[in-house]
Amino acid sequence: MKLYHSPASPFVRKVVVLLHELGKAEEVELIDVQSTAFASDSSLAASNPLAKLPSLVRDNGTTLYDSRVITAFLNDLYGGKMYPTGTARWETLTLEATGDGIMDSAVSMAYEMRLRPEEMQYGDWIEAQWEKVARAISVLNARWVSHLSGPIDMGHISVACALSYVDFRHGARNWRAGNDALAKWHEDFDSRPSMGATKPPAT
Repeated sequence: MKLYHSPASPFVRKVVVLLHELGKAEEVELIDVQSTAFASDSSLAASNPLAKLPSLVRDNGTTLYDSRVITAFLNDLYGGKMYPTGTARWETLTLEATGDGIMDSAVSMAYEMRLRPEEMQYGDWIEAQWEKVARAISVLNARWVSHLSGPIDMGHISVACALSYVDFRHGARNWRAGNDALAKWHEDFDSRPSMGATKPPAT
């Protein structure tokens, strides 16, 4: 299988971290692409009409896209336990959605600041997206640390990749202030080999 990949994308990182946690990182070839909101990679667009990352091309030639679709597929394919059954499944899915939502807003901020000329940047939009990020982080700190302290599931991976992306692109915002329990959890999770192997370049 082939995974269309950019090392800076938190959504891609989430998939690759899962592969490492499942011990299957060598089973999927990473295809690096340069695709932005303004210019889509042609090979990526041919496989995924939305031209969004990540996209997973299966051995039969069909493509899966959206990180949550890909992670669920890989977990099933390789017999993982990242999505529990019963009532715990809904907690995991909600936690994964929270991490993904942080990524959505943080990436949107990065696009506004990195792709638009400074005179065209919409400050109110940037701050509105940050409010979503900050609110979600506060709720994670207040309500979810006990879950995050339990057995690893897909929620852990999504949240860890989201927080690491906030550090990567918006480190000056200092999300850790007032979120001590979550900051400690992230420090511990970030030391996992899967996170170290997928750290984005410092650009």
